[in-house]
Amino acid sequence: MSFSTLSLSSDVIHALPKEFKSPTDIQSLAIPELISGADVLALANTGSGKTLAYGLPLLDNLNVNVEQQGLVLVPTRELATQVTEAINHVGKSLKLNAVCLCGGVDKALQQQALAEKPSILVATTGRLVDLVNSGLSLSRVQYLVLDEADRLLDMGFWPEVQSIALQTSAKRQTAMFSATFSDELKQKANQLMHAPKQLAAHQENSTNQDIAETLYLVNKGSKTKALIELIQQNEWAQVLVFIGAKENADGLAKKLNKAGVTTNALHGNKSQTEREEALLQFKSGKTQVLIATDLLARGIHIEQLPVVVNFELPMHAETYVHRVGRTARAGQLGVAMSLVCHGEMEALTAIRSLTQRELPLQALDGFPVTDKPSTGESKRAPRDKKANRRTNSKKSIKQFQGKSKRFAPKKP
Repeated sequence: MSFSTLSLSSDVIHALPKEFKSPTDIQSLAIPELISGADVLALANTGSGKTLAYGLPLLDNLNVNVEQQGLVLVPTRELATQVTEAINHVGKSLKLNAVCLCGGVDKALQQQALAEKPSILVATTGRLVDLVNSGLSLSRVQYLVLDEADRLLDMGFWPEVQSIALQTSAKRQTAMFSATFSDELKQKANQLMHAPKQLAAHQENSTNQDIAETLYLVNKGSKTKALIELIQQNEWAQVLVFIGAKENADGLAKKLNKAGVTTNALHGNKSQTEREEALLQFKSGKTQVLIATDLLARGIHIEQLPVVVNFELPMHAETYVHRVGRTARAGQLGVAMSLVCHGEMEALTAIRSLTQRELPLQALDGFPVTDKPSTGESKRAPRDKKANRRTNSKKSIKQFQGKSKRFAPKKP
């Protein structure tokens, strides 16, 4: 199949870079529906080409209706930058441009860019609401896209999404793209869309079949050493490591650097400049390992990223699908490894249930597991209570003795 079979105009087809020879599955499904004007609810894994699945129809429609505008809402700054670059890569020859609106950038500069009436706005919800409150009108927005819609919901942005949607054209076309779809998200979607066409490029909540997933059972205290060992033994040139708390990211990076593995951390406490520098060093190969929290990792787009490591399993099972989806992009093969301790069994069970995959645990050579599975009960509590009773008893005796001595008659 070629792009010429998808109802796209010849202008858009000629604007496609030479490397885009044939459409991906989600592009083949979504583009004709969006060109026809239908609302679309699309299930697509990360790295499946979903940006152009909605980006090309946007450009096609705006190339004809130049007074109209498209709006793409995304959960993170990094994803906003990535989407803007992808759309502009095609749109420049059509003289259609997308502008990136997100935090960490001078608001006045963004207002100047908006004065030029860009064709497409790519925005995080917080900055867009701020600009709207400062006078930006969304009445020209005829096409609304929610990219990584599940993350917009998980991160608490949905009230802002609804507020923004109300300010766009009442006759707008709405598209929603997500790697996972919960019942709650489907319910929210119905509030914003009219009889949406439901499309799926893969089984719901599944991971990319081109990813080799391996899960190792290790002691919690052995994870850092195990990670270093895996990196050095496999001689991985580029590794993206996921960690839960931003407070732990810098500490892990420090330990890896001390072991001779060039590492940087990417988390919410970093400034926009520091984030961009960390990504640039990683993409250019100056840094071998990038440790990222889930919030920041959502926008990371690295061609041919070979390895992803879950240093800790995520709290939400859906997040696992997004994490491993950072590798094996655009038909490439990828490796996803997870270091799992006994305390993470509940999270693993949730992931297995969501993905409908066995995901067996295996031993890691040189790292015998000595930790015991948690029973869910604390054995220390009864002893502590007894100890407290003994301590209180001693205190009471001493107090009583002290008082006795204080009031005892003096010896003659």
